[in-house]
Amino acid sequence: MRRASRPDLRVAVDTTHLRLSRPHRCCDDAESHHNEAARGGAVVTDRQASGAGGGAAMASGKGDGPFLIVVAVALFLFAIVNTFSVLDEVRGAGRRLAFWEPFVWETSSIVVILGMTPIFLALVRRVWPLDPPWPRAAAVHLAGLLVFALIHITAMGVLRWAVYAVVGDYYAPFAPLGDFLYEFRKDALGYAGFVLLYVLWRRQRVRPPLAVAAEPDAIEVRDGARRHFVPLAEVAWIEAAGNYVELHRGQTPILHRAPLSEMERQLRGAGFVRIHRSRLVRRDLIVEVESKPSGDYLVRLVDGRELAGSRRYRRPLLEP
Repeated sequence: MRRASRPDLRVAVDTTHLRLSRPHRCCDDAESHHNEAARGGAVVTDRQASGAGGGAAMASGKGDGPFLIVVAVALFLFAIVNTFSVLDEVRGAGRRLAFWEPFVWETSSIVVILGMTPIFLALVRRVWPLDPPWPRAAAVHLAGLLVFALIHITAMGVLRWAVYAVVGDYYAPFAPLGDFLYEFRKDALGYAGFVLLYVLWRRQRVRPPLAVAAEPDAIEVRDGARRHFVPLAEVAWIEAAGNYVELHRGQTPILHRAPLSEMERQLRGAGFVRIHRSRLVRRDLIVEVESKPSGDYLVRLVDGRELAGSRRYRRPLLEP
């Protein structure tokens, strides 16, 4: 049975110190719901352009209607094609078969698949296949495949039994379970293809990083299909941490998957300046720059925190 199976900085210079013309208040403490480590690519976003509710929409699957419609149409087209293929094979073997029978076989499979689709799309959004740790994602989706196959194979048999009963005929409701391995192979290919198409669909819907000419006001930090918006006004400094950067605001930094060079490029027009190969800092939070004999320096923030700066990055700090 076949089935179609996204201010000016003024500096006064003396021999050992550079002092800024005016201090600003320190950033607020971090809100608790932003204090978690986040994985995945991130972009700087203008909240007016993208909207702070984008993360909720992505996590909820809002906007997936066109995807579901395309999938439904494609599956029913496959069902029609497979129906006629079965009829040709049976008649080629010299046997007679009413059109409605292979049509019921195919459409019963499609109906069950479409009925389960929202559940399994939610699983894909919850455990994004492209996010580490990959063994966990693989294990979750393997379990999802097993559940998918078991429900699909059982439910389509029961649907066929019900339709046959309506027309006065009989179909063994658990007959497809007898061909479980055969059906499971097709379900495995269908599940993998379905997940792949959905991932591609979601990636296409994610808007590319916006240029920072329009002064962004938030950093978008992604955790799989979910997105968190960290207000730039709350970020005091950013430090490289391997393949990640730490966004320092309040007491607990937020881990964010992005190279520091990319963050520097995106935040160039947002008041951040590079003071070290592994460090960016907000200009308006700097109250003092203390020079050292080596040419390196210390940057002191309004909250008293001191950050080391490299002589290599002194010029960008002094630029207006």
